[in-house]
Amino acid sequence: MNQTQAIASLPLFSDIQPDAIGASVRALLQDNEATLTRLLDAQETATWSSLCAPLEDLNDRLSRVWSPIRHLHSVADTPALRAAYNALLPEIVAYGTAQLQNDRLGAAYRQLHESAEFAQLSPARRQVVRHALRDFRLGGIELDTSARARLVAIQQRLTQLGTLFEEHVLDATRAWSWHTNTLAQLQGLPPHLLQLAAQNATEQGHEGWVLTLDQPCYQATLLYAEDRSLRAQMYEAYSTRASEQGPNAGQFDNGPVIDEMLQLRHALAALLGYANYAEYSLATKMAPSCACVSEFLHELAAQSKPQALAEMATLTRFAREHLQLATLEAWDVAFASERLRQHAFDISQEALRPYFPVERVLAGLFAIVNRLFGITVAAVTAPDTWHAEVSCHRIVDAAGALRGLFYLDLFARTGKRGGAWMDECRVRRTTPTGTQYPVAFLTCNFTPPVAGQPSLLTHEEVITLFHEFGHGLHHLLTLVDEAAVSGINGVAWDAVELPSQFLENWCWEEQALAWLSQHHTTGEPLPTTILARMLAAKNFQSGLKMLRQVEFSLFDFRLHARDPTGLSVQGLLDEVRQTVAVVVPPAWQRFQHGFSHIFGGGYAAGYYSYKWAEVLAADAYARFEDEGVFNPAVGQDFMQHILETGGATDAMVLFRQFRGRDPAPAALLRRSGLRP
Repeated sequence: MNQTQAIASLPLFSDIQPDAIGASVRALLQDNEATLTRLLDAQETATWSSLCAPLEDLNDRLSRVWSPIRHLHSVADTPALRAAYNALLPEIVAYGTAQLQNDRLGAAYRQLHESAEFAQLSPARRQVVRHALRDFRLGGIELDTSARARLVAIQQRLTQLGTLFEEHVLDATRAWSWHTNTLAQLQGLPPHLLQLAAQNATEQGHEGWVLTLDQPCYQATLLYAEDRSLRAQMYEAYSTRASEQGPNAGQFDNGPVIDEMLQLRHALAALLGYANYAEYSLATKMAPSCACVSEFLHELAAQSKPQALAEMATLTRFAREHLQLATLEAWDVAFASERLRQHAFDISQEALRPYFPVERVLAGLFAIVNRLFGITVAAVTAPDTWHAEVSCHRIVDAAGALRGLFYLDLFARTGKRGGAWMDECRVRRTTPTGTQYPVAFLTCNFTPPVAGQPSLLTHEEVITLFHEFGHGLHHLLTLVDEAAVSGINGVAWDAVELPSQFLENWCWEEQALAWLSQHHTTGEPLPTTILARMLAAKNFQSGLKMLRQVEFSLFDFRLHARDPTGLSVQGLLDEVRQTVAVVVPPAWQRFQHGFSHIFGGGYAAGYYSYKWAEVLAADAYARFEDEGVFNPAVGQDFMQHILETGGATDAMVLFRQFRGRDPAPAALLRRSGLRP
């Protein structure tokens, strides 16, 4: 398949109609099931070509249909699409679980694993077979009939609950807004937010300004609003979303959802012979044991807490002496921290925003990855997308070969889930007609262009974009042709953040910043004086930031490392905060009710992966620091050993191949300012 064919075969989002989804997906599921039966009937001696290749065709056939539907549910939610999606979820789960519990299929894979052919397979194909045998076990193939049925029911319900959790957060975010006709109440808010708030008001049929809980609006208000009562209202509304507390108390309450999910996760782990869900989750991760994860997190806490305490003392003193805040409440912390940053370093995210128009940032990002990996990014003309602001791009390598394509959806809007993420649309694999190239969804929630002005990013948003693009490169640059270990597939979950966190480092390099920045009206490059202040402020409150992530990670892991019977989720979170937290929120705050990573995403008992992979990323980047941050030879090594190989080889083996040794935490602590 050439580039033209690959582009022509992209999904047609305009053809996805909610009222037709159910019938088409169900027909596909039924046909796949019948085809699998015929495939197994034809097996005499299982081989890669008789078993694995046709099974991959079946699963990819479903993925090509379901992935775009799943994505639209996240970025273009409507009542009709939501209803159709939720009706299909149990059937999708049942289909996948039926494969994992299919005795004939499992026996065929075991036969292939024990055959003479197995040793002759490529390393990637051997990895596929090994992972399949592991997944059969985790899917319940060793259970009796009643236990299998129970496992299927649990998995179906967990999938439904995860979707319900996300929908509650989205609905709670939509349900709250704040309207004013008095500009004085918005004192301190940056011009771009005032324009957005005015646009929100117009769209809702109001005069004046409307603030919402969408991320660009919420974050900027907490950082800059001088009206303390406004910050308090916004904080309460946001931090009690989807809970029994706050302005919409009980309306979208995720409390019962969380409790049921924890019970079902524990039951699932017990069915499969694990002591708890955390132990079960490590079966597909790098970390060898629960004790190892706990020790890792507590060591990070010990390394960062002294500095975090000192940072908090400095902030409290500054707030009292310069802001006349006798007490520092949760809704004051971001505001006071931003003022302290400006006071100490004469720099702020808003002062940087004019230098990072989104088009310049994208051009700079594409130039940086070209220097590092020899790849070129080019726009696809007139793609079929789900929104006018979405673009599509292709990646071509130094030899002119197509590597993959990605959709870029950068701006916040109604009906779109908050946050930033990468998801796969299609995966690289070999087909009878040639290579199927990978396709990715890259999603952010930046402030959209308003009143004819371009979208201007903060430096933190630039980092977010680089992070998600790193995930995208991991998926798109693969040269592995077996779908189950191609791109991010088959990668240990606590290593999957390595490329994303690794790429963030170039947001701080002087030469890279010259490509990323340019004042949107004057064309002026980022002044060296501002750059110097940026770099000086790089590790501002790094102890507090590290400890915050450790708090989330410990809460998640401890939550899943025990029997939840009789557990108070809030009580456990309070215990973790008493141990590691420096900033303790009000008793009515319900962080966990919006913790989508672990209740709506794939990070349950795995949020620690961010810090685990950050050790890998910092240590990998240290080689670039030693040999040249734009050293093409080192870039090619990283591309070959990490990005191109993906899940075909174990993550630790790949890291050793690139770094020449096991990872060490010293680079992370040094780059975070926690160690000289």
